[in-house]
Amino acid sequence: MDSSLFFGIASIAYILAMVAYIVYLAFRKSTVGVIATTITTVGFVSHTIAFIMRWKEFYEIGRMGILRAIPLTNLYESLIFFVWCLILGYLIIEWKYKNRSFGAFITPIAGMALAFIDISGMDKNIHPLIPALQSNWLLAHVTMSFTAYATFAISFATALMYLVVTSENKKGAPYLFWTITLGIFVSVLVAMGIDFFVFRVAAGSPESFIKSYLFKATFRNSSAAVSVVSYAAAVAFIYIVWKYGLVLRNVITSFSISPSLLDDLTYKCIAVGFPIFTLGGLVFGAIWADQAWGRYWTWDPKETWSLITWFVYAFYLHARFLRGWRGTKISVLAVIGFVCTVFTYLGVNLLLSGLHSYGGG
Repeated sequence: MDSSLFFGIASIAYILAMVAYIVYLAFRKSTVGVIATTITTVGFVSHTIAFIMRWKEFYEIGRMGILRAIPLTNLYESLIFFVWCLILGYLIIEWKYKNRSFGAFITPIAGMALAFIDISGMDKNIHPLIPALQSNWLLAHVTMSFTAYATFAISFATALMYLVVTSENKKGAPYLFWTITLGIFVSVLVAMGIDFFVFRVAAGSPESFIKSYLFKATFRNSSAAVSVVSYAAAVAFIYIVWKYGLVLRNVITSFSISPSLLDDLTYKCIAVGFPIFTLGGLVFGAIWADQAWGRYWTWDPKETWSLITWFVYAFYLHARFLRGWRGTKISVLAVIGFVCTVFTYLGVNLLLSGLHSYGGG
């Protein structure tokens, strides 16, 4: 019995929980809500056991000390840890606020992250650390960075919920923003899934899959007809989301979730994640970079996009405290911040090159 078994149990549990939370949101059955929470908790416990077991397996292979053996050295392990932090944060919110409707927006992020692991076919094996990673700073830098990423993910979900529940006019900018964002998000995921089924055998690694085959089965297809149909289908789906978006608004508001609660949750998540990201992601990262490469800052793509992400969230806090921004404008900033976070984490690793290229597959 190894860690992969428990990771598999956790993955199945989170996907089932995602479905259960969505059913709970749609039909408002308390029994379904309890089942969803139970499945999520079982998945989280299995996930925790799996992470501890992989840490032990890594330690036995590398023999470099317990702190240096934390399994956060490649894309697969970091995604697994991100999902663990995300689910932990959600369970805390559900327990504190006694409201399960958030699960329908947060567990899909976990489900999509786990689906991306399988879609990209990334390497799940344990590999020895390269010299640049053999440092005690690994534990502080990486764990704090992904803890911050998880808080930003939760703020994204609550900010999106805020935009949904406060948008009444279909022609208004907030309504257009969240419906188009959601429509594009789902369309991209579906296109990636089609790429996976068509090109998985040809792609030898996540990097080659993303760089050579991404959207080749749909939007970037060699056949102009297929490409046009793909774009038309995406536009049609976005239109459907726009057309019936108020239905989702009515469902969420039926759970007595106030906009002020969502706005406050978004702020609290960012207020917790921002200093953790500043200290662990930027400061500790710079110290580690000096020890590994002899320079605190190299304008590596990962460093540059981390700084861009930092500025977005710094502007969020600045606008809230000094400019008095609340509601729609500040929620849009939270959504944009998480988009930058995703690109900092996945986009840089898979689309760009640099000193952080070891963080790929």
